[in-house]
Amino acid sequence: MVAFILSLTLSAIIFFPHTALAKTYGAKLCDLPQYECYAVKRGDSWQKLFPDEDQRDIVMRINRMNTKLYPGLKIAVPTSFGSDPLDYSPFPQYIDPPGTKFILVSLSKLAFGAYDSNGTLQRWGPVSGGQNYCADVRRGCRTPAGKFAIYQKRGAGCVSSKFPLGKGGAPMPYCMFFHRGFALHGSYTVPGYHDSHGCVRLFVNDAKWLNQEFANGSRVTVIINK
Repeated sequence: MVAFILSLTLSAIIFFPHTALAKTYGAKLCDLPQYECYAVKRGDSWQKLFPDEDQRDIVMRINRMNTKLYPGLKIAVPTSFGSDPLDYSPFPQYIDPPGTKFILVSLSKLAFGAYDSNGTLQRWGPVSGGQNYCADVRRGCRTPAGKFAIYQKRGAGCVSSKFPLGKGGAPMPYCMFFHRGFALHGSYTVPGYHDSHGCVRLFVNDAKWLNQEFANGSRVTVIINK
């Protein structure tokens, strides 16, 4: 894993096939022994099911979603809860020192990992990347993979200049542009699958943290590991 991450070289932009994913990420975890699968019932909410804020945050991260629950949705719940969200990271907690801190985005894992210059994982969280096809623009809108760098950041008031089509204004709090018009940004619509026009949606608190911790010029690596 370490060698794969650090030796990754991409000479051209390639794209992730959104349709290869299950509808929601959490549903894929239900068969693993460390998780139980729960079918959401009418009247359920994140707050009602998980009144403990820390446990609720962990379950939402595991399922890669912060959207409203609906009847019939299957979510993965740990059979036992730890206190450290890093214990549930899909990334290694230590890698060979990269020499500079960077953000790793895995489109297949629907997650990001933020590493410091010593190779220690500082934080991880869910992402939602670009869809395979966006009906409003009538073309594919998948998130590009490759090695990039943050070139522009904005704060809580960041909005899209393009979407919705014709007027713009879609909220993109704590946006961090890394390639052309593609950005990492906060969203309250991280649904457990790829659903954007190509940007990388994050939980808003994760986007705020990344925005504060990573300056312009910081590395962003987007990969398609399976």
